[in-house]
Amino acid sequence: MSRATILILRLVIALALAGSVVVQAFLLPLIWVDLEGVETASRVAFVVILGLGVTTMQVFGVCVWQLLTRVRRGSIFSESSFRYVDVIIGAIAAAALLAFALAILLAPGSAAPGLVGLVCGASLVLGGMALLVVVMKALLRQAIAREHEAQALRDELGEVI
Repeated sequence: MSRATILILRLVIALALAGSVVVQAFLLPLIWVDLEGVETASRVAFVVILGLGVTTMQVFGVCVWQLLTRVRRGSIFSESSFRYVDVIIGAIAAAALLAFALAILLAPGSAAPGLVGLVCGASLVLGGMALLVVVMKALLRQAIAREHEAQALRDELGEVI
């Protein structure tokens, strides 16, 4: 991966993280105020779901940043990379569950059925993304195994020479 690609990805992640902090610090309290007439339990649930959803994105961003650091250093093909991939899978799965919880929260209210369906669809897509990362984790595992095999062959060849 080129340095420019890593730099651009890091810039995007940094902007997303900065924006997420703005959402948590300023927009969530404004949403809380806007929901003043809503039942307290629903109000709390809505704001908590949104806040946790933003947190899952932050966790995802930090883990991708760490993996980009490993790519830059040439150490991505190591077993320790799996912990970041596992956290990414968990963050995306949590976001899927939060989106579904939001759909459940919106369903009995005055939200349009189409909106509830869209949020359910988003939950399904997020679940699919988590499964895609599981597949990518398996590919990383295979690449690491091939890297170890290649290193063993290089070592054997070095002994022969």
